[in-house]
This record gives sequence, structure tokens and C-alpha cells, in this order.
Amino acid sequence: MELTIDGRLVKAGPGTTILQAARSAGIDIPTLCQDDRLEPFAACRLCLVEVEGGRGPVASCAAAAADGMVVRTETDEIVEQRRVLLDLLLSDHKPDCLICDRAGDCRLQDLAYRYGVETSSYAGEKREYPVREDTPFIVFDPSKCILCGRCVGICDEVQQCHVLNYAERGFPAFISTSYGRSMVETTCEMCGNCVSACPTGALQDKRSRRTVRVWDVEKVDTVCPYCGCGCNLTLHVADGKVVRVTSKVGEGPGGGNLCVKGRYGFEFIAHPDRLTRPLVRVDGKLTPASWDEALELITSKLFDIRQEHGPDAIAGFASARCTNEEDYVFQKFMRAVIGTNNVDHCARLCHASSVTGLAQSFGSAAMTNSFADLETADAFLIIGSNTSEAHPIGALHVKTAMRKGAKLVVADPREIDMARRADIHLRLRPGTNVALLNGLAHVIIEEGMADDEFIAARTEGFEEMREAVRPYTPSLVEEITGVPADKVVAAARMLGTAERAAILYSMGITQHSHGTEHVLAISNLAMLTGNVGRPGTGVNPLRGQNNVQGCCDMGALPNVFPGYQPVTDPALRARWEEGWGVELSGDVGLTVTETFDAIHEGTVKALIVMGENVM
Repeated sequence: MELTIDGRLVKAGPGTTILQAARSAGIDIPTLCQDDRLEPFAACRLCLVEVEGGRGPVASCAAAAADGMVVRTETDEIVEQRRVLLDLLLSDHKPDCLICDRAGDCRLQDLAYRYGVETSSYAGEKREYPVREDTPFIVFDPSKCILCGRCVGICDEVQQCHVLNYAERGFPAFISTSYGRSMVETTCEMCGNCVSACPTGALQDKRSRRTVRVWDVEKVDTVCPYCGCGCNLTLHVADGKVVRVTSKVGEGPGGGNLCVKGRYGFEFIAHPDRLTRPLVRVDGKLTPASWDEALELITSKLFDIRQEHGPDAIAGFASARCTNEEDYVFQKFMRAVIGTNNVDHCARLCHASSVTGLAQSFGSAAMTNSFADLETADAFLIIGSNTSEAHPIGALHVKTAMRKGAKLVVADPREIDMARRADIHLRLRPGTNVALLNGLAHVIIEEGMADDEFIAARTEGFEEMREAVRPYTPSLVEEITGVPADKVVAAARMLGTAERAAILYSMGITQHSHGTEHVLAISNLAMLTGNVGRPGTGVNPLRGQNNVQGCCDMGALPNVFPGYQPVTDPALRARWEEGWGVELSGDVGLTVTETFDAIHEGTVKALIVMGENVM
């Protein structure tokens, strides 16, 4: 559809609001209560616009755009209304802009400047509340609050912790927790997303308060160093030190939302315990050394070991916390310089079974879908994952889908947060995952819920799989897993009848002696129901470190070059030999666990560790 905004023809899709259409065309309509992460609230009324033929101004954040609509955003009447609204807000706003940390980064201040509202023309009683600093990370100054409701919306709609709400009504109204308790005493997760939503200085990051002015900060974009969600971060750097962390709304897996680790877990960067120079062990004690001294010692020892015992007497551990570039160079050093395939990393202990199982099932050892896709799912199976604690931003996407009506099945021995939110909690005995998954597959097949068209067109080995799960009746599954038979049937029906069902799993099933079998059983269940290759479906492993996927992709594994090309394949190996200009070993190297055995046996004489805490 097409509409005209301030004389410009603007194209918009179905369901688009006037505000969204205007912004897509670069037309800025002011707002204070609007946040792209939230449903329209229409509380501040600053986004009022005139619609030709309408009975009066409408809130553009909540009004749907229509074909042929003519909109004016800056008429004299609209501008005057905005000035009056800002005047009213400033009449009861704490007048400490000179020392407020949000000066220069305050939406209220920006709009007052834009519309020329210098001071309030209204006199009278002012709301005065004490500043609350009773949490480790968040400062709340109610006297600066304009009651826009964005913090309440973020906590309710996105984080779904329901910590903040309006207290009192009318002039005395303010934002508060239940019974005015400290956030620490509530269900608050200290994510700080309420701070990111606040357009004024009412909510601020405690650790950056009174440290630096916003115009003295350099902003550096990066990726979160914690879990595998891969959220984007903006580091606020002053004098070479990170003082604050934010995230850009609408970008990255989190869409601007962060968890407590991503937003506030940055003090390790400048921690005094961090090493700033090499340490060399002399007479049993680590002593500072120059880089030249350390490198000379390392190279001489590695050279001597290689000469005397051969390249396979040296092993190396890369890191799932390092970048792709670092891991690529590390495995190249081990193979092209040392001459061994003895290179591995921590994925061996967490998601090696994902690499094996997913590659065997789908040809790729990665999530089949994106996090954004999850919001379009109709049903979820979460197994072996404490998602809201280990991958909080991933959990937000599941919660968002559930607000839209999606169903959730959680298989976990514990009553974790997501289990309390679930429609069905399958509380199985530890180690019985395969039996449970096969039981779900059994019910889906027996009750005719399998996607026969998908199976015929896109899978192999269905008859063998059918025979394998035939014995796993609900009663047998109950006997093995402890999950009541009726719950097994109910869960199978919930997943089998959903148009789009997604499976999420993590190390609860991969860090296991039968981890690969678990992943294969999950993949079978997804293919059985045709839930692969479409939005809102798929098999989605949640990685423990921030770059498990990249480290594996870069070839920091003993059996493959970058891109999962086997070291035992002469033709593929020849390509790498040509590219690197050296002869490479065709022998599969040692895994992490095998390396420790070899150290005890005395066959591995040196271990190079990069960014790993192997013990």
C-alpha cells in the first residue's frame, strides 16, 4: 500500500503503523514511550499526527497505516501540542541536567531542545522520591521518571519477569516493585533491559554512574564473550577502560536485549589479576620475563622436542572463546609448522556429539534455524538445556513465541525456570533421553502424525527407524524414564500436531557417553514431523561458549581441516598443502581426552594451550 506523509509518497506493508511507515522513509516522529521491542503503548502522546479526513490527531505509534492515507507530522497545531506536553513533563522533572549522567543521551532533553522548551511554565507541587541504589547494577531515581511505561513493558513483555509496575494513581503515581521491595528480593534477573529502555535518567547503570560524560566516551561494537547466543555489544570506552555496555535495538540475536552477564560482566577486562606480560617458571616459581625471552624459550623447547620425538609428541588446545581468526591461525600453526593434527578444543567435551550427529543427519553441524525464527514456532521441545539461565537471550525468543500462543514441552530432571513455564514437563530420569525421544517418535508414528510427504521426499532409512522405535511404547518409556505414559502421549501429540515445532537442546544431552545417539534421536524426531527447513522449526543446539561453532568451522579438530574436510582424504589434503606450501600429516590427531592419556603415557611431551582452562 502507499500513503503520503509530509508530502512524500511512502510504501508500507500490511500491519504497519504510521510511525513505522514514517521512519522507514526517514521521517522522524518524536516519541518517548515507544520502543521497537514493545507493543505500542501510546502513553506519551508526542507521536500525535494529523490524518486528512480524521476527527482529530492520532497516535502514530498505534494507528495502522492505510492505502491512500495523507498524514502530516509537523503542523503548527501538532508542534504546539508537543511543546505543551514537554512543558508538562518538565514541570515535575528533577532539574539536575547539569550533573545527570544521561545528559547528552536523554531523549527528554533532546526533544526539549528540538521544540525549544527551555523551562516549564507551570508551578506547583513536585514529586520527590529518594534515589534507590539497593541493587548491585541498577540505580533508580523516581524523581526523573516520566511514567512512559517502557521499563514496565520490557519487564513484562520481553523479559517476562513482571518485576516493575505502576504504584498509586494520578499525580503521586510512580514505578515500583511489588510492595516497594528491592529488585534483589524479587524475580528480577538484573538484565538491565529496563535501563536500556528508559528514555531519561530515571534508570541508570550503577557501575558507570558518575564516571564519565557520554561525549567523552568512544563506542566500540563487538560480540558478547559469554554463551553461544552471539549478542551484539557496544562497549563504552573512556581512557582505554570499558565503563558501560549497551546493545543496539533491532540488531543481532538479542534485538537490543542483553542478559546480566553480557551487560554487566565486563570488569574482568581491566581486572588487576589479568596477566600483562609473560611469566617463565624459574626454580619452580613463575617470574616475569620479556616477550623475546619467552618466545625464545618456547621455540627452542618445541624445536628440540620435535627433533627428538617427532611432531606428534606435541599437542595443542585451541579455544571456543577465541575468534575465528585466532583459531584458524592456531590450527594452521599446529599442522603447517609443528606438523601434527594433534589439535582440539573444549567442544570435544560439550558439543562434539552435535558435530557428529548433526553432520550425519543434515550434513552441517550448526543450528538449522536462527533465533529470530523461533518466534514463529507453534511448539517447542527443550531438552537438556536450562535455557533461561545458560542462554537467556535464546529463552527470550521462546518466551515471545509463547506470548503469541506457542506451546512448550520441557524434558529435564529438574524443575528449571522453563519447566515452570512449560505446558508439559517431562521429568525424566538422568540418562534416559534416547528412550524418551524414541517414545515420542513411537506415538507420532502409531497415531499417524508423521509427515509422510516430507519423509518420502527428503529422508532415508525411515523403515529402519520405525522398527527401532516400535518397542518404545508409552508404558515401556514410563518404566525406563519415570515419565508417566499419559504425559509422553500428550507431549507427542503437542509436537506432532504443531504446524511448526522447534527443538532446542544443550549440554544436558551432549555431555554424555551416548551424546551422539541423543542428537541423532532429536534429528529423527524433527524429520519425522517434517520440522526441518522451514521458519519456526529445526534442530537447534545451544552452544556453551561464545564461539564453539566458529572454532569447529575453523578446523580446530584432530580429524578435519577448516570446513570439516577430512585430513585422511589425499585429494583434500593436497589442496591445503598447495595453499599452505608445506606437506601435511594424513594421520588423525589426538582428541582432548586422548591427549591427557598420552601425556600420562609419556608420548606427548609438550602441550600448547590457547585461551583454555583445561583443568
